[in-house]
Amino acid sequence: MVQTTASSVKFHVERNGNGPIAASVYAIMAPSPATDVVLAGWKGLRRKAKACFCYYPCPCGYYNDLVKECTCSSAMVTRYQKRISGPLLDRIDIHVEVPRVEYEKLSDDRLGEPSAAIRGRVAAARERQLRRFQGTKLTCNADMGPAEVRDFCQVDPEGKSLLKAAMQQLQMSARAYHRILKLARTIADLAGSEKIQTVHLAEAIQYRPRRRS
Repeated sequence: MVQTTASSVKFHVERNGNGPIAASVYAIMAPSPATDVVLAGWKGLRRKAKACFCYYPCPCGYYNDLVKECTCSSAMVTRYQKRISGPLLDRIDIHVEVPRVEYEKLSDDRLGEPSAAIRGRVAAARERQLRRFQGTKLTCNADMGPAEVRDFCQVDPEGKSLLKAAMQQLQMSARAYHRILKLARTIADLAGSEKIQTVHLAEAIQYRPRRRS
């Protein structure tokens, strides 16, 4: 059993040999989930945790596919997608739809951005965050609370207008508002920008889940 210090997330974990091999979210109960986890039976070992989820858009897996037709009815798709609760989706910072990869892209000989370049950009962003939070208990943007978001995630009037429109159209929660600003701050850090630009805010907004009918 793995449980966060704030009892916000519980995991059932199978153990096999050297450690856990599978986990499933049991419940999210606290308003602000903690990131620390305690491994029961392992002398209270405490570690930072990140969660990554992957699921199909419908039972057959082809909803909105451009090549193969989905065989599910609208009611089936809605019922399937609503198996994941709104509060859980709201706590996930980045939502990305992964479409079918075309043959031309798979067979293309051109190489993408090398891992070393990406690693260097991430390391520079983390170093920038460490300098930002020097003298505090925070180490990265994800650690910020509402007070720190107000201090370090200022946006210009154009960005405020964009954020207001997104809040109204997507009917986002207060939790989503703060998560968008923290994510926009991280996107700006990765781009080497001291200020959150409108383009950074727009990218953060597009990672929010769309409201289900």
